[in-house]
Amino acid sequence: MCYYSFFFLMVFMVMNFFFFLYFIMENDFLIFLEWEIITINSCQVVMSILLDWMSFLFMMFVSLISSVVIFYSKSYMKSEKNLFRFIILVLLFVFSMIMLIISPNIISILLGWDGLGLVSYCLVIFYQNIKSYNAGMLTVLSNRIGDVCILMVISWMLNYGSWNYIFYLKFMKHDYFMNYIMILIMLAAMTKSAQIPFSSWLPAAMAAPTPVSALVHSSTLVTAGVYLLIRFNLLLEDTYFFKILLLISSLTMLMAGISANYEFDLKKIIALSTLSQLGLMMSILSLGMPLMAFFHLLTHAMFKALLFMCAGVVIHMMMDIQDIRFMGGISKFIPLTSLCMNISNLSLCGIPFLSGFYSKDLILEMMSMSNFNFFIYILYYISTGLTVFYTIRLLFYLMINDYNLMSIFNLYDEDYVMLKSMFILMFMSLISGSLLMWLIFYKPIYIIMNIHMKLMVIYVTFWGMIMGYFISMMNIYSYNKFLKTYFFSFYFSMMMFMPNLSTYGVSYIMLNFSNKLMKNIDMGWSEMLSGQGLVKIIKNYSIFYNFYQYNNFKIYLYSFIMWMFFMMMLIMY
Repeated sequence: MCYYSFFFLMVFMVMNFFFFLYFIMENDFLIFLEWEIITINSCQVVMSILLDWMSFLFMMFVSLISSVVIFYSKSYMKSEKNLFRFIILVLLFVFSMIMLIISPNIISILLGWDGLGLVSYCLVIFYQNIKSYNAGMLTVLSNRIGDVCILMVISWMLNYGSWNYIFYLKFMKHDYFMNYIMILIMLAAMTKSAQIPFSSWLPAAMAAPTPVSALVHSSTLVTAGVYLLIRFNLLLEDTYFFKILLLISSLTMLMAGISANYEFDLKKIIALSTLSQLGLMMSILSLGMPLMAFFHLLTHAMFKALLFMCAGVVIHMMMDIQDIRFMGGISKFIPLTSLCMNISNLSLCGIPFLSGFYSKDLILEMMSMSNFNFFIYILYYISTGLTVFYTIRLLFYLMINDYNLMSIFNLYDEDYVMLKSMFILMFMSLISGSLLMWLIFYKPIYIIMNIHMKLMVIYVTFWGMIMGYFISMMNIYSYNKFLKTYFFSFYFSMMMFMPNLSTYGVSYIMLNFSNKLMKNIDMGWSEMLSGQGLVKIIKNYSIFYNFYQYNNFKIYLYSFIMWMFFMMMLIMY
């Protein structure tokens, strides 16, 4: 099953690549297919497909990563009893994602969108325990908000007579009802792409198996919100809502960068790094540059999927321990995995001529040239510095510091199935940036800036490197340097208390109210006045009548005769 899925997705990827080349060379050629299912009055329910270079390119990347992940799972999950179920779920996920990518129709988008949420939930709870269940519920309920928003958009778009939103983006932009649609689409994208205040589900979803994290929670599912906003970009540009989204996404980027420095769980660090990059994509989209956001989305998908795969190998070696404090010196034992991990980490930092550099550097320079205020500028550059900061910290904990788990150990790097799949993505992490730069931006982008503004990226990168070095240098007598910032650390390590607010914050008031309701009404006055109270009254009357009957037989007989007489009178009249 693994091999069939792998080869099918690889062939599909190659096919998409050639279609993409043809469509982009034909001067943004696109095909719009429409199949009418049912027409009620003037409302048509149609199945539409939009094939342009953007959808082909995104499908190519999704199928490449999913094929590699399925191949990787063959080794990673070889002891799993339900491997067939896992592969089917991954293929369902890919189908839902493709459904979302090629839909110009809001109903078919809902099918893909809901499919993503449902399959994501099934994959998060794949290892069935209480932690996975809680993470799955948080994930699915956060995503339900977005699903409800899409449903509301469908009902609002009844006003226009069709659900093919691409026809209305331009000329209905200033329509009053479009404001509601804008807000709902933005809210849906924020839930799926885990922006503040819906950020807490992404680190929680790390309860899923590592191949799922590599495919779903790094490169495809979480970028669905960004992709939706890229498609709706014509509607949203130059609006007040985009300025709000810019602020929220910039703060998400900062919050995720700081939280990653306080985290010790390997997968959660990478999840927070994903959150930071999603903030970057959303914010550059808010500045009115959808192509930049799409470019970064694709390059990020490559190196982040690779990073998760490397983390999966490391976790396997460490007997399923995810805490980075137990790791160290792994580059001596698993050099090929460490090579892949370092390349993906450096690409994440935006080191020149790796894939992340082309998109990140371009985004930062275009942002510097835009006419936004200093606050956004500072948020961008601090977040970029923090990316380097937590990457260097991770590098020290994993590669450079001493091994901390046990005195006798056996780490090996000979799982060739995993290594082959990682090398495919490593190759893409090296070349995808420059390749996409040539393909998407075939006209040169002219950027002119002051020398210090131009070197600002290098300044913050060096700041991040130096900070990461000083924080992570450990000796046998070292103390945790983060204890100096204990006052802030509780706030930042808890992601600005968002996990608490998303779980207890929502449920505590209602549960507390329900508890009081149950104690005072259900088991209190309600029982007193209905169930138990009625029984009590009847019982007391029964006791009285029983006493009455046993002790006064003459009165009992007399009352019986009177009752009979009364009944006869009733019958006669």
